[in-house]
Amino acid sequence: MEWAALITWVLTAGGGFVMLAIWLGNGGMEQSSPASAGANPLVRPPLILGHFGLAATGLVLWIIYVASDSDALAWIAFALLLVVALLGFTMLGIWLRQRSASRPTAETAPATAPSGPAEQRFPVAIVGAHGVLAATTLVLVFLAAIGIGS
Repeated sequence: MEWAALITWVLTAGGGFVMLAIWLGNGGMEQSSPASAGANPLVRPPLILGHFGLAATGLVLWIIYVASDSDALAWIAFALLLVVALLGFTMLGIWLRQRSASRPTAETAPATAPSGPAEQRFPVAIVGAHGVLAATTLVLVFLAAIGIGS
């Protein structure tokens, strides 16, 4: 079970790296606040970088767990993964809200490349695959931590 969790975690991280690169490449670190107070929020650097940093830390701990079979490390990695999942759901909510607010109609569809928040450049397929793999990883890490499949 711990190997399956490791594989799904690495695949999830791959999708996360792609999205982080897209976000950084499209000015995510320089995004400013929306002009109006009621406008849709942006994915702020502390949120995305915290998600990335905690996920990477958890993955390193999981690799050490797989090598050492330390139950404490498995539970620490699982706890970190829960926090990462909460941050991820927060970002998903922001992303979905932005998408629904900026959906163009036939009359207002731009003829040029889309503008707006950097996170709106994320391919839907990568967002979906990242989420499904992340949920699978969370379940597999939990199952391994409680000793199923070892």
